Amino acid sequence: MKKCREARWTAVALAAGIFAGTVTAMLEIHALKKSFVTPEGARGVVVDVAAFALGADEQRAFRGESGSGKTTFLHLIAGILTADSGRILIDGTDMAALGEARRDKLRAAKIGYIFQTFNLLQGCTVLENVMLGMAFGPGGADRSHAREVLQRVGLGSRMDHFPRQLSTGQQQRVAVARALVNRPKLVLADEPTGNLDRKNSGEALALIRETCRETGSALLLVSHDEQVLAQFSDAQDFAALNRAAVASPAL
Repeated sequence: MKKCREARWTAVALAAGIFAGTVTAMLEIHALKKSFVTPEGARGVVVDVAAFALGADEQRAFRGESGSGKTTFLHLIAGILTADSGRILIDGTDMAALGEARRDKLRAAKIGYIFQTFNLLQGCTVLENVMLGMAFGPGGADRSHAREVLQRVGLGSRMDHFPRQLSTGQQQRVAVARALVNRPKLVLADEPTGNLDRKNSGEALALIRETCRETGSALLLVSHDEQVLAQFSDAQDFAALNRAAVASPAL
């Protein structure tokens, strides 16, 4: 049984291109594990990924229900959480080997993160929200570039508005602009259309994918929305990659 499971993980890794040698990897993961202490005091493994790779301009999607460990997986890649063990290579730098300050610096330089809940600052204008994201990047805040990106996502006339003055779809566009304004090498999208209706969901996904193509950013998206996943030709179940999903329920 164990050999069968190991063969399954190897097959998934092969499908992800980790051994193919034909794609320059922007993201490489090796033997990644993360666990948490349960309310009962036991330690539960949430993420256990043997191998995964994402090409420099590749776009991939994973299907996963709530509790599957997919958000924890993205948080580990972004350096928001620290791994128990394993390697997370972002453009050749091991995120898992860095301290908090250096993880923050690498995230700002290389990663754009699109959250389901937008996480916009209500007391700041649209332009200020995007520029605040730039303040942590390698080039610092650039008002002209921030305005260009907001124009690109269709918010040229809303730059001085506050988030509460925008529709839900417009707020998501701000979140997309903020994630892409630093020209990240890797974009992580966690249920990016989860708070949108069908029309806005389709528009937001198209915007994310098109903008990533324009900037040459790799895209890794996780969702449980079948309409979203249908837009990717090779969407996979996260449970097929995450060995923890077989061993025990994820937190």
